[in-house]
Amino acid sequence: MNIEELLRGTDEVISLTELKKRLTSGKPLVIKAGFDPTAADLHLGHTVLINKLRYFQEYGHIIKFLIGDFTALIGDPSGRNVTRKPISEEQIHENTKSYERQIYKILDADKTQIVFNSGWLSKLSSTEIVKLSAKHTVARMMERDDFKRRYKQEHAIGIHEFLYPLFQGYDSVELKADLELGGTDQKFNLLVGRELQKDWGITPQIVITMPILEGLDGKQKMSKSLNNYIGITESPQQMYGKLMSISDSLMWRYFKLLSFKSTTEINALKTSVDEGANPRDIKMVLAEEIVTRFHDKAAAEDAKADFFARFSQGKIPTDVAYCKIYIDGDDLALANLLKESAMTSSTSAANRMISQGAVRIDGVKVASRDVLIKAGTEHVYQVGKRNFRRISVCRN
Repeated sequence: MNIEELLRGTDEVISLTELKKRLTSGKPLVIKAGFDPTAADLHLGHTVLINKLRYFQEYGHIIKFLIGDFTALIGDPSGRNVTRKPISEEQIHENTKSYERQIYKILDADKTQIVFNSGWLSKLSSTEIVKLSAKHTVARMMERDDFKRRYKQEHAIGIHEFLYPLFQGYDSVELKADLELGGTDQKFNLLVGRELQKDWGITPQIVITMPILEGLDGKQKMSKSLNNYIGITESPQQMYGKLMSISDSLMWRYFKLLSFKSTTEINALKTSVDEGANPRDIKMVLAEEIVTRFHDKAAAEDAKADFFARFSQGKIPTDVAYCKIYIDGDDLALANLLKESAMTSSTSAANRMISQGAVRIDGVKVASRDVLIKAGTEHVYQVGKRNFRRISVCRN
């Protein structure tokens, strides 16, 4: 195993010395990563962890893909400024089935063990839960940034939220995990797992934290609720177009965290840009790789052809700015959208450009000034030859 490639993109390893020692022992490690099924579909942000699981899997380690069907009833408080709204057991069940189908687009189905924490957490007696709660103090819980911030701001903290890191840590006890992967926002929970394993006489797990992937806007984390995501079940055309819309600088972040290309290959691509290659062409390499992974090569080639056809044979900018527009109703007049997104100086200017045939939506010329844009949609808008913007219309 190439330790440099293994550590690529990681934020922190606790501890690297332990990791190297266990990797050289010759014994397959039990690798754990947990996902609460709080949404129906996975997006590329989720795959940052799954990609790392795949790397361990290729070297013969035991992958425990944990679906938190029990912990989803609580809701992970990590990074939250309010208590999560409860999700029904029926929705959790539906989302779980969806996750099971989607992860095999990356992981080897024959070498992946899917486990559900309801299998042990739902069987804990009230006495056992009290004993588990005694393993941690309120003072330690309040060291968490999210709890500390909410307390200072006088936002409610549910007692059940304190149970979440304890239950996640207990998962590691049950699975006897050698290593757990999680996002940087999960560090507290992952360390609780180490502490609980010590209490149960188990060698504490190694912790590897991965960065949170930024969404299409390059600022906030990728999230369906923020509508800045790329879902792994989206059509090839949607995936390709969204990937081509990210900025040149964000492209390298995506290469680092999402691509299966080696560091050497990615560095070669960077060098080619430094020597004059068009960043757009390199972005196409990334888009083709990702679409091929979740669909197939033929679909990626078709998506590429469709992209060029819709955007005037590739004469598009290397960066397409992204923004969100919030509206009170169900739709918004196109002219108003162009004004509010600063693509035109006024609605009258927008209407004039529409009448002149200078406005396109996803590469298609707009023929009428009466076009209404529905809430919940996202398109690439073009005004004139060079003014492009990807705009999401959201309901307030």
